[in-house]
Amino acid sequence: MQRSFRIFIKNMKIKTFVLHVIFLVGLLSWVSDNENSWIQPGKGGILPAEVAFSNPNGTLGYVNVDGDINMEGHPFFEPLGTNGRACVSCHQPKDAMSVSTQSLQQRWNETQGQDPIFAAIDGSNNPKLPQQLESSHSLLLKRGLFRISLPWPVKTDNGKTIKPEFSIEVVSDPTGVNVDPELGLENGNISVFRRPRSVANMTYVMSPDPVFNIKTGTLAVTDPETGKVVGMNMMADSRHYTQKQQALDAYFGHLQGHNTLTDVQLKQILDFQNKLFMAQSHDKWGGKLVENGEPAGLGPHNMKAGKVHILANNNRDPIFHWFNNWKNKETMPQSLNAEQKDFRESVARGNDIFMFREFWIRDATHINSLGLGNPVRRSCATCHNGQMTAQDLAPGWVDLGTTTYPTWTENHLANQKSDLPIFKCTCNKNAAPHPFLGRVIYTTDPGRALISGKCIDIGSIVMQQFRGLSARAPYFVNGSAKTLHELVDYYDRRFDIKYTEQEKTDLVNFLSVL
Repeated sequence: MQRSFRIFIKNMKIKTFVLHVIFLVGLLSWVSDNENSWIQPGKGGILPAEVAFSNPNGTLGYVNVDGDINMEGHPFFEPLGTNGRACVSCHQPKDAMSVSTQSLQQRWNETQGQDPIFAAIDGSNNPKLPQQLESSHSLLLKRGLFRISLPWPVKTDNGKTIKPEFSIEVVSDPTGVNVDPELGLENGNISVFRRPRSVANMTYVMSPDPVFNIKTGTLAVTDPETGKVVGMNMMADSRHYTQKQQALDAYFGHLQGHNTLTDVQLKQILDFQNKLFMAQSHDKWGGKLVENGEPAGLGPHNMKAGKVHILANNNRDPIFHWFNNWKNKETMPQSLNAEQKDFRESVARGNDIFMFREFWIRDATHINSLGLGNPVRRSCATCHNGQMTAQDLAPGWVDLGTTTYPTWTENHLANQKSDLPIFKCTCNKNAAPHPFLGRVIYTTDPGRALISGKCIDIGSIVMQQFRGLSARAPYFVNGSAKTLHELVDYYDRRFDIKYTEQEKTDLVNFLSVL
């Protein structure tokens, strides 16, 4: 009898092992099938509760608190508008819930430009251009930019027009959209081009700064439906304060919907976004990034377990916690090879540079204009201060010069032909000028000023979270940094930091594992 029981247990273990193998093969097959292709609107299927997608630096991992998601009939994955798009069109899991130019170019080639992502309304430089030509979609294919059409002069959420502190002229526009009598300024519209933002880890992104808005010196904004204070870090210009407002705007705009989203559909979309956690899980050089929960700042499971709204620009409770186990080869698992250990040491140094390497921050609106001094000696973590995401806990709009002239991307850029529209913003005589650029500002995107109407906000863009960077190149709101190295170089030039090449490499390696 004992022998029969042992045989039974042995057979059960074999069956359990086989089931585990079948599940793992199925999961890997799901990833393999999807890692090089698009999740198409209306395709259906199951998005597993835990799933991973490859990217140039390794693997991006997801954890969904609600478990497996049936994409069939789910409003995030269904084409609810009239142009064949769904929310997932511009927020692909493989691309960190955004889109990358690598995926966009691949999608163009696979569909001969017929995928709904290239819809004329905003997936092309100008909806009146010949849509079958790649050149008509160059800003999307080369920079990952979608056209955002906004009313001018500024209007509040309830449609009331605000008198802005500045006027706008079109200096040049190779897209032709802003000088078009029907689509441009003449008809009360201004078009700018921006990258889509990630819609995972949203409980962190939407975490509100309590009561007071340090950027404006006024009380914080509240949700008109609930009366509760809301965060303002969701969109590049913070024009919508709630996820519900953003979802409805995307439905009527990007999806060209004609009816509306039901309360049930809105709840499903928001639940999906708020319960989805994302972070890089494996690195091609460093191997598996999290072992026994360490380092505590990496991986999707640590994202799920983290606390929101923690000001972490200090050495007591750092933004991405500590990398102590990666600072010394002796404390690393002996199973790692020399290359993996070298990479982890580099990441740990990069974290320390991000947290503690000080430099002079100067002429940056909503940093140096808040009374901190100009210049002020701080580190990257001063502004990127929210634990686990490195967003600003306060409303995060800042003018770093990514869209304004003279820009700091390239010293000679002002003399080059731009593929983006260029606007001349002139502050009214009775308005305070831009604190660092004066009364006349040239910009490719006025940013927050298109919503507030204030001169001080011209060029200010809301900073994004740092998660999934390896999966969603290029970077900055206008896609001007093609790689993480270009991103680091930008800051090095902008603030004359004088990073060594090793420091740059360490920072890039650090950013790549987030």
